[in-house]
Amino acid sequence: MERHLSLKGKLNIKDALNSIAEVGNPTILATLTVIISIYPMAFVRGLMGPYMKPMPEGATLSMIFSLFIALTIAPWLTIKLLGKKDKTIEEKSSSKKIYYFYKKFFTPLLESRKKSFFFICFILILFIISILFIPEKLVVMKMLPFDNKNEIQIIIDMPTDTPLEETYKVASILGAKLNEIKEVNNYQIYAGTSSPFNFNGLVRHYYLRKMPYQADIAVNLIDKKFRKEKSHNIAKRIRNILQPLAQKLNARIKIAEIPPGPPVLSTLVAEVYGKDKNKRLKVAQQIKNIFKKTPGVVDVDWYVEDNVTEYNFSINKRKAFLYGISNEAIVRTIQTATKGFNVGLLHIESREPTLIKIILPENQRETLNIIKNLKIKSLTGAMVPLIELINIKKELKEKPIYHKNLKEVTYVIGDVSGKEESPVYAMLKMIPEIEKLKIKQLFTKLPKNDFNISVKWDGEWQVTYEVFRDLGIAFGVVIIILYLLLAGWFRSYINPVIMMLPIPLTLIGIIPGHYFFGKFFTATSMIGFIALAGIMVRNAILLIDFIEIALLEGKSLKQAVIEAGAIRTRPVVLTSATVIIGALFMLGDPIFSGLGVSFITGTFVSTVLTLVVVPTVYYWFNASSKKQNRKD
Repeated sequence: MERHLSLKGKLNIKDALNSIAEVGNPTILATLTVIISIYPMAFVRGLMGPYMKPMPEGATLSMIFSLFIALTIAPWLTIKLLGKKDKTIEEKSSSKKIYYFYKKFFTPLLESRKKSFFFICFILILFIISILFIPEKLVVMKMLPFDNKNEIQIIIDMPTDTPLEETYKVASILGAKLNEIKEVNNYQIYAGTSSPFNFNGLVRHYYLRKMPYQADIAVNLIDKKFRKEKSHNIAKRIRNILQPLAQKLNARIKIAEIPPGPPVLSTLVAEVYGKDKNKRLKVAQQIKNIFKKTPGVVDVDWYVEDNVTEYNFSINKRKAFLYGISNEAIVRTIQTATKGFNVGLLHIESREPTLIKIILPENQRETLNIIKNLKIKSLTGAMVPLIELINIKKELKEKPIYHKNLKEVTYVIGDVSGKEESPVYAMLKMIPEIEKLKIKQLFTKLPKNDFNISVKWDGEWQVTYEVFRDLGIAFGVVIIILYLLLAGWFRSYINPVIMMLPIPLTLIGIIPGHYFFGKFFTATSMIGFIALAGIMVRNAILLIDFIEIALLEGKSLKQAVIEAGAIRTRPVVLTSATVIIGALFMLGDPIFSGLGVSFITGTFVSTVLTLVVVPTVYYWFNASSKKQNRKD
């Protein structure tokens, strides 16, 4: 409609209908291509499914409503607001400038097959260089980037036989060290009990941490509005400060950050399966050592408790019967000596009940000597040494056995820190080392049985695999459906291929864009790539549709290609600019920054290349086809 206004100086209803007829069909088709490219993301499975589903659903509804507005409300408003405004001179001069610039730049590519060939080769070289950013680790692939939260949790594990008082003492020393970090606002120590757990703690089973040798420190940082560093960088600094001190105190600590997406047991998880307990533990210990030796792997631990001495008391029933002492009396005496015995309530004016508890001093409860020195009254009134009535057996306490899908498993966990903060790169370093152990490694599925020792990689890798697998399948389905739709619409098997050329061209902008912005290539970056497939195909559809309309009007192929490119340059650029401007607001968000980078850099580069590559390839293919037809 703007073009018709620039030619006539005014608009009426007939002009509006002609404008809709001119671009209506390709606009409808372009909208369908965007919907088709986005909606398959709704079928992503696993933990990320619920996170992703609202995006394609919302985008699909937005595209449908925007198409309705574009074909109805926009033309009506244009007539009302611009219908009588004479802009002929200004707009004609503007259109001519674009036409002459496009013709001057584009004509050499149409007149020289050699120049076109070198230009396409140059684009291919740019594409290959862009792809090389990933194996060269200039762009790091990660499931989700690190978020910027105001909370950090420090998980403390002491040796299994550590008393609660010692655990609290160690936690207090570590907490005192936190006071030296200016970004720490306050902290709370939870010893022998779980801290208030969040979504992360629910998946990592932090609510089960109730043993005397376990402690948590819930750290509250200064609000992110008042600090320069992000919480992840602060967490790394805290780890570097506390880890050496924790090792001196014989404590194992882990810095737990609140994840921006679905939480996992740990960033790095190696699940060791096998029926033979001793072999399984031996392999798990070897893998744990590999974790510790691997650069960038931190907070290494495993789900195996330390050896703890246990004393089992059994009553010599024969002697107890001869002395006339009941089993209940013996049990109650031992219970009173070891952990105390509640004898009743103290009746005082108080809202809360006050228990009367008989218990020995703490220093006397720490050894077995008190049991040996205790005496119990017999039926005759004589005091009988308790040690004569019981047998004490010293042995190792039974350790818990973890199961997953009814298979016995030992977990080895770790986190990643440093330059490559993605579990994939750490795994690539450790996989060859684990292969030397001559055990089977699994990456996507659990072992069929646990008769033999095997290792299954889990953690963030499993979520990453599921998401990129489903997004890859969705992208493959998108490509097939787009091709079939375009082939049916344009009645050509080649034109759809030409229209889909901008899809890989987006990577020339997307991947280097992540490098220049210093961002991880994440799941949201992949979403941006898939979404841009539809957006860029839309631009190609409008270009080729205008070329074919010009050909039907009797214009030469060369003239049709140049005019179509010149006429569609401004609307294509303006449409791409709206995408870029909208994406600018995503850059500051920790989760959607990858999507923003994909939209900004992918749209900018692919738009520029689409306006040149698509018409060039279309021209030379159709020029060759016409020559072939003449020969035939």
